[in-house]
Amino acid sequence: MGLILDSTVVIAAERRGDTVVQLLQQIAAAAGDQQIAISSVGLTELVHAIYRAPAAHLRLRREDFIRDLLADVEVIPYTQSTAMLAGKIDGEQRALGVTIPSMDLLIGVTALEIGYSVVTSNLRHFQLIPGLTVIQI
Repeated sequence: MGLILDSTVVIAAERRGDTVVQLLQQIAAAAGDQQIAISSVGLTELVHAIYRAPAAHLRLRREDFIRDLLADVEVIPYTQSTAMLAGKIDGEQRALGVTIPSMDLLIGVTALEIGYSVVTSNLRHFQLIPGLTVIQI
């Protein structure tokens, strides 16, 4: 069992001025001692946030935070089988009238495929993914 971090949790920690160690301790306190990772899709969102920074000093702070995070957590790749599962879930849910935002779907399905839970501050989207365990912090 393990945890995939949604970018909302990482971005919130960086904005608060927390260190990666503080973030990981907070997650362990909320969810127990488990393997912690991020998905490659979540990493894409984090890198996107670097380049959207309105000032150079914020960009550097975000880059440093992500570099420190990557030193401590594994990046889970988005694979062919992940894509197949994402397409299945998205198709089934849309047939029911449920739309899951694409990036959240891909992060959630990455976790679901490897038997991990998602840690997020955005329950709304992840709760739409059948079978996914979601932990809010």
